[in-house]
Amino acid sequence: MSKNIIIASTSTLHDGDYLEYLLPELKIHFENCKTILFIPFARPSGITHEEYTAKVALAFAKIGKVVKGIHQFDDYSIAIKNAEGIFTGGGNTFLLVAQLYKKDCMIALTEAVKNGTPYLGTSAGSNICGLSMQTTNDMPIVCPPSFKTLGVISFNINPHYLDADLLSKHMGETRETRINEYHSFNNVPVLGLREGSWLKVTGDKVVLKGNLTARLFLQNQIPVEIESETDISYVK
Repeated sequence: MSKNIIIASTSTLHDGDYLEYLLPELKIHFENCKTILFIPFARPSGITHEEYTAKVALAFAKIGKVVKGIHQFDDYSIAIKNAEGIFTGGGNTFLLVAQLYKKDCMIALTEAVKNGTPYLGTSAGSNICGLSMQTTNDMPIVCPPSFKTLGVISFNINPHYLDADLLSKHMGETRETRINEYHSFNNVPVLGLREGSWLKVTGDKVVLKGNLTARLFLQNQIPVEIESETDISYVK
């Protein structure tokens, strides 16, 4: 089977409920799934796995799907292998990646997604779709054994991408500055994915979705804006 992935910048838009803006897309994406396996390891704001799973279950109930947290299973790798569909939520990417390695899930998750299990990632769950997690925005609250992630797309993601506010008096580095710093030592392309945008991956085809453009950064090149509905499978 071919890859079937949604890589979303965020789970929640301003003034919207959790996953609300994506539900029509998710109804199609997970149409052949009765149950979604949820990976809550990123724990936004430090919430428990149980609290996070309950929040996700409420959202998926709106499209008739049952959610089970991976922490409810004895063998995480088998749970991933047997999953009808998988969702990895946002939070802290360092924590998420550390837990995926600690629980021996990284290889199983990579294989499941590459073999066609429908996958949704938001924020940290999107970060891990790239070749590495090195373009996350998160604080290193724990130390994962490796920055290497799923590699189900051939570039890196910067979720929640923010443009510089030209009216702001803030003198700290911009998101673009941070990505340029990354490119001082790495040549992997980086896609700045604005909130409300997502990538639809079908086999080897990667298409930008949503109403906004995305910003593509290539080493030693001027960043370019990518229009919605553009096929970016060429980015490697």
